[in-house]
Amino acid sequence: MNIDAVMRLAPVIPVIVIDDAARARPLAEALVAAGHRALEVTLRTPAAFEAIAEMAKVEGAVVGAGTVLDEAQLDRAIAAGARFIVSPGLTERVGRVAIERGIAFLPGIATAADIMRGLDMGLDRFKFFPAVASGGIPALKALSAPFGMARFCPTGGITEATAPDWLALPSVVCVGGSWMTAPA
Repeated sequence: MNIDAVMRLAPVIPVIVIDDAARARPLAEALVAAGHRALEVTLRTPAAFEAIAEMAKVEGAVVGAGTVLDEAQLDRAIAAGARFIVSPGLTERVGRVAIERGIAFLPGIATAADIMRGLDMGLDRFKFFPAVASGGIPALKALSAPFGMARFCPTGGITEATAPDWLALPSVVCVGGSWMTAPA
């Protein structure tokens, strides 16, 4: 499954920070039952890899690893069952490794230079992060204008109340929603 297909599974991808892997599978079951098949588990806790493995057992779940910072985390996430990788930024090393591994990859961008680096690598789907701190909707509109081929998943400061405003932008396929499982 490529990253565009993952992004189109639902308008909101839950961004999950989980401290207890025992809660992972029931949480994934509830989210999938509610129509949220793409699940991003952040690598911010010691339980993250085990949580990915548990969530990956849920029928219909497409589990990804978020906050991936390096090759070791990327490989460990894949081994745990991650089907997509989300990174807060775009480095050539992590980008190239994701491409080599053939895993769906959503790198973070905040500037035109970030997008151009991604395009140079053959990427055209990006996480706009941190969305609100990087200028919000006006900034993403401005970035979208010269990069009509790019599509975005804004995350970072998006709320249930503001998600529809972001989703109304033609360049936005989905948003990341940490509010959906807080606290997981």
